[in-house]
Amino acid sequence: MTIAIFGSPYPEHFSKYIQHLIKKLETEHINLIIEEEFSVFLENNIRFNKSISTFNSYETLKNKADFLFSIGGDGTLLKAVTYVRDSSIPILGINTGRLGFISSVSADQIDDSINDLLKDNYKINERTLLELNTNNKLFRNKNFALNEVAVSKKDTSSMIRIDAFVDDEYLNTYWADGLVVSTPTGSTGYSLSCGGPIIMPGTNNIIITPNAPHNLNVRPIVIDDNSVVTLKVEDRDQLALVSLDSRSRAFDSGTELKIKKAKFKIKLVQPQDNSFTSTIRHKLMWGLDKRS
Repeated sequence: MTIAIFGSPYPEHFSKYIQHLIKKLETEHINLIIEEEFSVFLENNIRFNKSISTFNSYETLKNKADFLFSIGGDGTLLKAVTYVRDSSIPILGINTGRLGFISSVSADQIDDSINDLLKDNYKINERTLLELNTNNKLFRNKNFALNEVAVSKKDTSSMIRIDAFVDDEYLNTYWADGLVVSTPTGSTGYSLSCGGPIIMPGTNNIIITPNAPHNLNVRPIVIDDNSVVTLKVEDRDQLALVSLDSRSRAFDSGTELKIKKAKFKIKLVQPQDNSFTSTIRHKLMWGLDKRS
């Protein structure tokens, strides 16, 4: 078995957990291939008993790993998706960040999660992505997002106008700071912070959530994920920003944004006792009464 590792620098108190992870993988005779930049960080903080290989792109990773471990928060896992793309390599998210909805394995669960993986005692959750198409190919071959496609104003002093269409039928004009088009996975991200609903993974939906709309009667809407969302933006400065998860580009008002379900899905490893409902219940502290 070969496991790829991608991550972000983590606080020092996590080092003992990551050291244990590496030692356990080496003890189990698992081959490791580590993302180039993260390997430099690890080699300065972690002891390796074996030489390691590295990767630095989708092309140098595909067909070389059985799983990918993402070490960090949800933002790190979203970056890991750009290395995996349509290769079908399952991702296990180990959370060294804060909330961690999709990087849901906490540091004290690492040992059990690895054991479950070695025993094939886990589930694979397939998550839908969104694809953005523009006439000028803003994001080239990285035109996909696991969480959301977000449009926002480039100048912080004024609102922007966004005309939205669903399957070429006019939906609404949003006067707002921006608009978030998200997947069910992304419903616990930016969309949630803008007042959007939590959508269970596996439901075939797209959520359209305005960010600070000027009209208070405008609310989020949930549509079928076979729909195509078209956005046309007008801004006083003639420039706005569009983001795919954490990757942003500026675009002018003449650019039409077409958003639809991507042709491939991302596979997330779900260890035992780490279901979506248990994760959100724990992270959002549902059912807890602080009075008792």
